[in-house]
Amino acid sequence: MQAEWGKSDDIDEWMKLIEAISWNFPGLETREQIDEHKKTVLRFIDKKQALCVKNGTEIIGVLLFSRRYNMICCLGVSPNYRRCGIATRLLEKAINELDRTIDITVSTFRENDVKGIAPRALYKSFGFIEDEYIEEFGYPNQKFVLHP
Repeated sequence: MQAEWGKSDDIDEWMKLIEAISWNFPGLETREQIDEHKKTVLRFIDKKQALCVKNGTEIIGVLLFSRRYNMICCLGVSPNYRRCGIATRLLEKAINELDRTIDITVSTFRENDVKGIAPRALYKSFGFIEDEYIEEFGYPNQKFVLHP
């Protein structure tokens, strides 16, 4: 299973995964927020800033990144496929698409948040370091930075 570019005809499978893991993402608590996220995903797909990993036609991992802001925006993996290297494949491909001559940033959960254990370990394994505390969608997060 390889990370590949998301396509607009993947959107239904993409959103099945998002709905299955939305409980783990602040800002995706309501139907309206999920519908708005779908529009965002389609914009990122159009700009070739959306990656996914599939098992057959099922999307099991997704990542959105921004070239404009040189950042990882959203990374999610199906609970059935966690600890299989899916997030690593997605993050490797995204980092290769970003500008390595300047900082790459990502926001994730804070150290004492159980939701942050796996993503923080992943980002640290790539060399990201902890940066400032922030809040997103009313939820306490922390910015991580990968320096050039």
